[in-house]
Amino acid sequence: MEEMKKGLEGVVALDTKISFIDGIQGILKYRGINIEDLADLSYDAVSYLLINGKIPDETELSEYSQELKKNRRINGKQIEVLKEFDFGIEALDGLRTAISCTAHFDNENNHHTPDANKNKSIRLVAKFPTIVAALHRSGHGEPIIEPDSELSHAANFLFMLKGKIPTKLETEAMEKDLILSAEHELNPSTFSLRIAASTLSDMYSAIICGLCTLKGPLHGGARKGVMDMLDEVGSQENARDYIVQKLERKEKIMGFGHRVYKTYDPRAMIYKDVARRLAIEKADCSWFDMAEEIEHILYHEFIELRGKPIYPNVDFYSAVVYKYLEIPAELATSIFAMGRVSGWIAHCMEQYSDNRVIRPRAHSV
Repeated sequence: MEEMKKGLEGVVALDTKISFIDGIQGILKYRGINIEDLADLSYDAVSYLLINGKIPDETELSEYSQELKKNRRINGKQIEVLKEFDFGIEALDGLRTAISCTAHFDNENNHHTPDANKNKSIRLVAKFPTIVAALHRSGHGEPIIEPDSELSHAANFLFMLKGKIPTKLETEAMEKDLILSAEHELNPSTFSLRIAASTLSDMYSAIICGLCTLKGPLHGGARKGVMDMLDEVGSQENARDYIVQKLERKEKIMGFGHRVYKTYDPRAMIYKDVARRLAIEKADCSWFDMAEEIEHILYHEFIELRGKPIYPNVDFYSAVVYKYLEIPAELATSIFAMGRVSGWIAHCMEQYSDNRVIRPRAHSV
């Protein structure tokens, strides 16, 4: 009888050229390039890298960015659909339905050629931020803001969301957030997406499969969980009692621990630096100081007292960044998807290029 690995832990399911993780050393690479180097690029450049397999030159990047800008708008019928949503629901539910609707307006939806998939990839990356911002504003009775073709991918999203041009640092923070969210090997949403793609389902269907999986609190929904936890803690002074009581009740501390990383998540280090800089720019260190206090308490409780390593994962300091960007917690998972869509598209294309339907077996018990 073959060994069964619960949760497929440690199982290698496929080969990929898209990303690499060393969970012991804390290394993450997209297409062979360290995440620390990629975080200094634009999201457009990293999106191009993931989908096309190379860093774009100046001309390629300019052309790619222009194509994204040309495809940002959503049509009036899509907007009418958004206005019909029940806005008491999780924002990701709205995004999932909106992407399904968007597929109906794409005349290449059921065309599976490489060129058609490249065209769809442009439209998907371009429209995700517009849809997320429109969902939020419509749900709060505010007028939907048209995309601004003079702004970058990240700056334009913040403008459409809040109605004002972001600062240079706010734009940088959003760009880094989208880059750090863009790809992470065979996480649950990417694996579910590849299963869908392996049946030769269309790209939109595969992306929707990824969205459904991302929603869970043990995956993309964890970022919202951290934001909610920070609200519950309330202040740096309350942190110790809150964490100790959670540990005594054997409850999970959101934003700590990872299935793959056994050391500090390299993305968390970048987020922590951005969060610190935002705190300084806004002359408000309360969120950052509270988060750092929680990290110190858990380091003491787990590593110093118990000899068990536990470190912040990608969700912990990203939640602090969102607090400083004044992003509502209910949008956290949808914004994660805005970045991740480029990685999902890359995995779709890789699956299509050398496909075998993914069909594992189960032990009968």
